[in-house]
Amino acid sequence: MHFIKKIPSPLGDILLSSNGESLTGLWFFGGKHYAKGLAGEYEEKNLAIFDEVQEWLSLYFCGQEPKFFPKIQLIGTEFQLSVWNKLTKIPYGKMITYGEIAEEIAKERGIPKMSARAVGCAIGKNPISILVPCHRVVGKNGSFTGYAGGIPRKIQLLQLEKADTSLFI
Repeated sequence: MHFIKKIPSPLGDILLSSNGESLTGLWFFGGKHYAKGLAGEYEEKNLAIFDEVQEWLSLYFCGQEPKFFPKIQLIGTEFQLSVWNKLTKIPYGKMITYGEIAEEIAKERGIPKMSARAVGCAIGKNPISILVPCHRVVGKNGSFTGYAGGIPRKIQLLQLEKADTSLFI
């Protein structure tokens, strides 16, 4: 059984999902992969994890880097999980390219090359937006490509973190 809660944010309404203990999804309404993984039964319910996530988001949307991290559970393929794990290591306010993530994964796997496009595909299916910061990944040529919540939101999130987006706009 999954539980959901709808919350407002400065960038539009958000849907949270949980297994009762951990956050399993965070999507902007209308996003490309909105509520993916919520097949089956779910119910709207107030949970402690939702309160914790709302507190984290409140700090985040006020321009602060939260000093705590809600419990999350990522569900995906082995490759997706390896990519999403890389996302959690990108520092607040910093950006990295799809190609750089691909190079890191290739090096870890002992292979000569990894497709940046495959990395981008995995990133695009990230079920926990913002907390697993896929918005911090940009194209190698300085482009703001691919964000399931929409490119304008990606830019707003980076600007909120005071990332230097001047080279990209």
